[in-house]
Amino acid sequence: MSTTRSPDGKPLKLSIVVPAHDEERLIVSTLEGILTSLKKEGIPFEVIVVNDACRDNTKALVEAMQREAPEVRLINRRPPRGFGRAMRSGLAHCTGDVIIPVMADRSEDPRDVIRYYRKIQEGYDCVFGSRFIRGAVVIGYPMHKRIINRLVNRLLQVLFLTRHNDLTNAFKAYRSPVIRSMMPLEACHFNITIEMSLSALVRKYRIASMPIHWNGRTRGGSKLRLGTMTLRYLATLIKVWFKGFLIRNGIPRPPVTDHQARRLNRRR
Repeated sequence: MSTTRSPDGKPLKLSIVVPAHDEERLIVSTLEGILTSLKKEGIPFEVIVVNDACRDNTKALVEAMQREAPEVRLINRRPPRGFGRAMRSGLAHCTGDVIIPVMADRSEDPRDVIRYYRKIQEGYDCVFGSRFIRGAVVIGYPMHKRIINRLVNRLLQVLFLTRHNDLTNAFKAYRSPVIRSMMPLEACHFNITIEMSLSALVRKYRIASMPIHWNGRTRGGSKLRLGTMTLRYLATLIKVWFKGFLIRNGIPRPPVTDHQARRLNRRR
């Protein structure tokens, strides 16, 4: 089967998943950047915005954009909120061949979305961007968060024997069968970032690495609380490591169909 086209012979369709909670200050500029870049490249795509029980004007702003951009889809969630829950909802609605989670706060560069897509077309199963390799550009990353990030990612590198050094960042590209192989995803919060990246690692997919551009939030407040995430990350790390142990020892998990994956994720 071709790695550059979908099974029906058409160019690979791209699904962008944007979880959003109270992002009225940045959601429009985030979506405008994505739409402009992808339309210019002629890439078939959809943008799935997940309204994670927003209390501000985020939903109305996205609905206004939908009137001019049919590629934008809006999924509305009720509480309980959670980045992981919103991500799972978005993934369950993807129809593309390539899936890229993007933050709603304009921290990622749309040009890197294009570069991810092109790299997948080369035949890779996943693309892991890094803010910490030669060629990366990082602006506005608080020093205390950078230090914690480096310590956590170094631990993950040692435990999972990998060269990839930015596993906690959600901004990565996956072929849709890779996402299906991970189902059901279980993390409810930001720990879904390592649940996804580590799940791809332990399954030995072909993963490319590339430097990316990253900009710290310029408006609003970060939703990530480092203190409360420590135990969640640890629990997810142990769970995925154990799954990797089972895979390495020839005890595969049963396959999950698209229908099963959607049902499982919508229940959470």
